[in-house]
Amino acid sequence: MPKAWPFEEARKLAEHVASKGNEGPALLETGYGPSGLPHIGTFGEVARTSWVRQAYTAITGRPTRLLAFSDDMDALRKVPDNVPNREMLTRFIGMPLTKVPDPFGTFDSFAAHNNARLRSFLDGFGFEYDFASSTEYYTSGRFDAALRRVLEVHDEIVAVIRPTLGAERRETYSPVLPLHPRTGQVMQVRMDRVDPVAGTVFWTDEDGERFETPVTGGAAKMQWKADWAMRWYALGVDYEMSGKDLIDSVRLSGKICRILGAPPPAGLTYELFLDETGQKISKSKGNGLSVEEWLRYAPPESLGQFMFNHPERAKRLFFDVIPKATDEYLAHVDKASALQARCADVLPAEAEADRVTLAANPAWFIHAGHIPDHAGSPVSFSMLLNLASVANAETPDVLWGFLRRYDAAVSPETHPMLATLVDRAIVFYADFVRPAKSYRLPDEREQRALADLAESLKMYEGEEVSAEVLQNLVFEIGKRHQFEPLRSWFTCLYEVLLGQSEGPRFGGFVALYGIRGTVALIEAALVRSAEA
Repeated sequence: MPKAWPFEEARKLAEHVASKGNEGPALLETGYGPSGLPHIGTFGEVARTSWVRQAYTAITGRPTRLLAFSDDMDALRKVPDNVPNREMLTRFIGMPLTKVPDPFGTFDSFAAHNNARLRSFLDGFGFEYDFASSTEYYTSGRFDAALRRVLEVHDEIVAVIRPTLGAERRETYSPVLPLHPRTGQVMQVRMDRVDPVAGTVFWTDEDGERFETPVTGGAAKMQWKADWAMRWYALGVDYEMSGKDLIDSVRLSGKICRILGAPPPAGLTYELFLDETGQKISKSKGNGLSVEEWLRYAPPESLGQFMFNHPERAKRLFFDVIPKATDEYLAHVDKASALQARCADVLPAEAEADRVTLAANPAWFIHAGHIPDHAGSPVSFSMLLNLASVANAETPDVLWGFLRRYDAAVSPETHPMLATLVDRAIVFYADFVRPAKSYRLPDEREQRALADLAESLKMYEGEEVSAEVLQNLVFEIGKRHQFEPLRSWFTCLYEVLLGQSEGPRFGGFVALYGIRGTVALIEAALVRSAEA
């Protein structure tokens, strides 16, 4: 089996499905609470679950379904920070999200707006999934049998949850949340009596009025942990991953699922995404990056790469992670393309080792098992950013001028990924690189080394020189001037010539920017130093 985490998860899923004796498609689920705008973590959960689904089919040959479930019958508990008309929304605290007006004024409800946003960006990434609305499932009766089962084991469920609650809440807890027949609010109240035979609950509102409410037909919904377990039980969910902050919820929901009469699904606990200050990203706060913001600065494949990397580790999710994720994707897709080509050129038995290696490559998952032509780029994103920085590029045409001089065969038509990277590099440079540029003057030893580099480069003017030869030259000069560690020589080049603390392989940069241009860059830095 290929050594990639989705295959490890697929093995767990296969064992779970086999233990149930399930003959149909394996059901994988992702959950979404539409109390706030979808954020990049929501995308990550769907992407990762899709990759487990892909790996499961690869090792078993069996079909799957992915259900993207929106808990849109949940109550609005607080007003998100990142929406308009917040004052209006405060009047609907406690109402089901499908009954809360859309603050954006574009849909019938706040839930409908957020569900549409969710589906839009999932569709934009080409995910195959079925969308499910909690409100529709409750009101249509799809949960009725499971809800009656909840009443049959009501006291057992309470016994599981009660020890985890504070003293006051412990006295009133019930897994059932009836909807008030007059106000429509989701009521979190004590159940005076439960009637499993009739399928109803008896309760008293804050005005002292008593009600008997059926749990079926959308007249009530379940509390969060019980709702999750009921859904697993009712739908036969085989796999669902969740964040580290839900470890206790997974444990309790698993117990409730077993009480209802079914095993809980297999799943992965992934680490959280953090914003630039180290805080967990949140739908209501709107901190961290949005999908739209990421795609303003890099292609969608780079976001897939970021999500694929080590789901068990916490990730800082801010703009400065984008270039690294983009170049990691480019490195992986180059390897995957070569492996895919080799597999196509030999007999299946001879390609087995390459196929296993290919299936462990993140690009194999990002491209759903087949790497398209021209998925990669001959120039890295970091290199384009550095080129934009040195050239003060404000339009893609500036970068294409350098690229065509470097390789006359490249064009937006022949290299679509490169074209995307060029466009995104211009925007990223303008928003992040240019404002942060800060040049320093070289010290005496650095001045001598820079002058030596300029003179050495002049010897190659007019010749075709490979990036590797130029890189070796830079190394040689760094050693000649006794930079220790040698990394400090490259830091000098980046800080003095590029105005930043890090940069590309310098030989590749010289090949792309041009020997004459690089010499001029060095000489300008030496003039600034002499005038200081």
